[in-house]
Amino acid sequence: MELTIIPLGSGRSLSGAIADLAKIIEGSRLDYRMTAFGTLMDGTWEELLDVAKRCHFEMRGKSERVLTMVRLDDYGERSGEIEGAVNRVEQKLGRAVSK
Repeated sequence: MELTIIPLGSGRSLSGAIADLAKIIEGSRLDYRMTAFGTLMDGTWEELLDVAKRCHFEMRGKSERVLTMVRLDDYGERSGEIEGAVNRVEQKLGRAVSK
Protein backbone atom coordinates (compact mmCIF):
# COMPACT_ATOMS: atom_id res chain seq x y z
CA MET A 1 0.00 0.00 0.00
CA GLU A 2 1.08 3.53 -0.66
CA LEU A 3 -0.29 6.00 1.90
CA THR A 4 -0.20 9.77 1.46
CA ILE A 5 -1.83 12.10 3.96
CA ILE A 6 -2.02 15.85 3.37
CA PRO A 7 -3.44 18.24 5.95
CA LEU A 8 -4.97 21.34 4.39
CA GLY A 9 -4.63 24.74 6.01
CA SER A 10 -1.94 23.64 8.46
CA GLY A 11 0.82 25.97 7.34
CA ARG A 12 3.99 25.26 5.42
CA SER A 13 5.86 22.79 7.66
CA LEU A 14 4.48 19.25 7.97
CA SER A 15 7.46 17.45 9.50
CA GLY A 16 6.12 17.47 13.08
CA ALA A 17 2.76 16.04 12.06
CA ILE A 18 4.44 13.50 9.77
CA ALA A 19 6.71 12.42 12.64
CA ASP A 20 3.57 11.59 14.65
CA LEU A 21 2.33 9.45 11.76
CA ALA A 22 5.72 7.73 11.53
CA LYS A 23 5.29 6.65 15.17
CA ILE A 24 1.96 5.01 14.30
CA ILE A 25 3.47 3.26 11.29
CA GLU A 26 6.52 2.08 13.25
CA GLY A 27 4.24 0.81 16.02
CA SER A 28 2.37 -1.34 13.50
CA ARG A 29 5.55 -3.42 12.99
CA LEU A 30 4.82 -3.57 9.25
CA ASP A 31 7.61 -3.36 6.69
CA TYR A 32 7.60 0.22 5.37
CA ARG A 33 9.62 2.78 3.42
CA MET A 34 8.96 6.48 3.85
CA THR A 35 9.47 8.72 0.83
CA ALA A 36 9.10 12.46 0.30
CA PHE A 37 5.60 11.95 -1.14
CA GLY A 38 4.18 9.06 0.87
CA THR A 39 4.89 5.82 2.65
CA LEU A 40 4.97 2.30 1.20
CA MET A 41 3.83 -0.48 3.52
CA ASP A 42 3.60 -4.26 3.24
CA GLY A 43 0.98 -6.19 5.21
CA THR A 44 -2.43 -7.81 5.17
CA TRP A 45 -5.52 -5.96 3.99
CA GLU A 46 -6.72 -5.52 7.57
CA GLU A 47 -3.33 -4.35 8.89
CA LEU A 48 -2.84 -1.83 6.10
CA LEU A 49 -6.29 -0.30 6.32
CA ASP A 50 -6.03 -0.12 10.12
CA VAL A 51 -2.78 1.86 9.86
CA ALA A 52 -4.25 4.12 7.16
CA LYS A 53 -7.31 4.83 9.32
CA ARG A 54 -5.25 5.52 12.44
CA CYS A 55 -2.93 7.86 10.54
CA HIS A 56 -5.86 9.68 8.94
CA PHE A 57 -7.55 10.36 12.26
CA GLU A 58 -4.27 11.35 13.93
CA MET A 59 -3.83 14.01 11.25
CA ARG A 60 -7.53 14.92 11.40
CA GLY A 61 -6.96 15.83 15.06
CA LYS A 62 -4.39 18.39 13.89
CA SER A 63 -6.17 19.81 10.85
CA GLU A 64 -9.74 20.69 9.97
CA ARG A 65 -9.40 19.11 6.54
CA VAL A 66 -7.25 16.13 5.51
CA LEU A 67 -6.70 14.43 2.16
CA THR A 68 -5.85 10.74 2.53
CA MET A 69 -4.81 8.79 -0.55
CA VAL A 70 -4.38 5.01 -0.51
CA ARG A 71 -3.17 2.86 -3.39
CA LEU A 72 -3.27 -0.89 -2.92
CA ASP A 73 -1.46 -3.57 -4.88
CA ASP A 74 -3.18 -6.84 -3.97
CA TYR A 75 -0.71 -9.59 -4.83
CA GLY A 76 -2.38 -12.38 -2.88
CA GLU A 77 -0.36 -13.86 -0.07
CA ARG A 78 2.92 -12.53 -1.44
CA SER A 79 4.98 -10.37 0.92
CA GLY A 80 8.29 -8.53 0.77
CA GLU A 81 7.25 -6.70 -2.37
CA ILE A 82 8.63 -3.31 -1.33
CA GLU A 83 12.12 -4.62 -2.02
CA GLY A 84 11.11 -7.47 -4.33
CA ALA A 85 9.71 -5.25 -7.09
CA VAL A 86 12.81 -3.07 -7.11
CA ASN A 87 15.11 -6.11 -7.07
CA ARG A 88 13.42 -7.56 -10.16
CA VAL A 89 13.89 -4.30 -12.08
CA GLU A 90 17.54 -4.17 -11.03
CA GLN A 91 18.04 -7.73 -12.27
CA LYS A 92 16.69 -6.78 -15.68
CA LEU A 93 18.84 -3.64 -15.77
CA GLY A 94 21.91 -5.51 -14.61
CA ARG A 95 22.65 -2.79 -12.06
CA ALA A 96 21.29 -1.06 -8.97
CA VAL A 97 18.85 1.81 -9.30
CA SER A 98 19.24 5.02 -7.33
CA LYS A 99 17.59 4.73 -3.92
